[in-house]
Amino acid sequence: MTDIVCNQVEKKFRNKKALNKLSCSIEGEKIIGLIGRNGAGKSTWLKLLAGHLKPTDGEIHIFGRNPFNNLKIATNLILIEDSMTFPPFFNLGELFDMASDFYADWQGDLAIRLLEYANIPLKSFHHNLSKGQVSTFNLIYGLAARCAITLLDEPMNGMDEGIRTDMYRAILKEYIAYPRTMIISSHHLPEIEHLLEEILLIDDGEVVLHVSLEDVNQMLVRLKGDVNEIKEITDYQDVLFEKQDAVSYEAIIERNKINKNYQNQTNVQMQPVSASEVCKLLTHKQKGGIDDVFKS
Repeated sequence: MTDIVCNQVEKKFRNKKALNKLSCSIEGEKIIGLIGRNGAGKSTWLKLLAGHLKPTDGEIHIFGRNPFNNLKIATNLILIEDSMTFPPFFNLGELFDMASDFYADWQGDLAIRLLEYANIPLKSFHHNLSKGQVSTFNLIYGLAARCAITLLDEPMNGMDEGIRTDMYRAILKEYIAYPRTMIISSHHLPEIEHLLEEILLIDDGEVVLHVSLEDVNQMLVRLKGDVNEIKEITDYQDVLFEKQDAVSYEAIIERNKINKNYQNQTNVQMQPVSASEVCKLLTHKQKGGIDDVFKS
């Protein structure tokens, strides 16, 4: 059975549409990067999957069930986000103890070891932690729950570089120990690329791309050199990005649109385009960069 199925999902808040006929399916244990610009609908979609919100239209099925207010789904799925709250009168150790009553595969010893490694006292209270400590505790809580579906919405917010690197390793080690479906929403794709098997790109509330990371890395190519030769190579097709100065021209196009004329050009360099840049370009509304704004 497919773990997650979304069919024509829409979500409106008053007159604003956050998701627009979003459809996708996810099956099997894998780590997926959920990528998109601010306001693209990533957090809304994760809340819908977790059953925290009800779609305005369309259908969502988690393990064949509607997740909205579904206790069965809640015990097998966890959403980690900035806005998580816990009862203020319990310390962190007590929160861990209570989690074992709700999550069947709760890893209490692991949670305590990770918290001690992060130098966060067990007797601390969640509402007294710094922003980085809150994110660290939340992530540890999400990993220790060992839910079949683990949703992480910008899990590294506020962490310093050192602990962030360690927590990425913790995610990978925990996934290897207990494979599951993990979706990580992040604005920092280069930081999480080494964890990912697939990219799910959302723009304006729709799925723009859902393919393997390898396919994303092979999708686009950067051409640099003489403008006329590059135009010949691309058959004067539209490009996703272009930049020209006094001595050179640069264009980024889909790799499969390069014609055989490239083999006859000696003044054109072909360079790979990273997955991060691919995602930026596929959701960018203009062909130029910020420098074009300052041109008089």
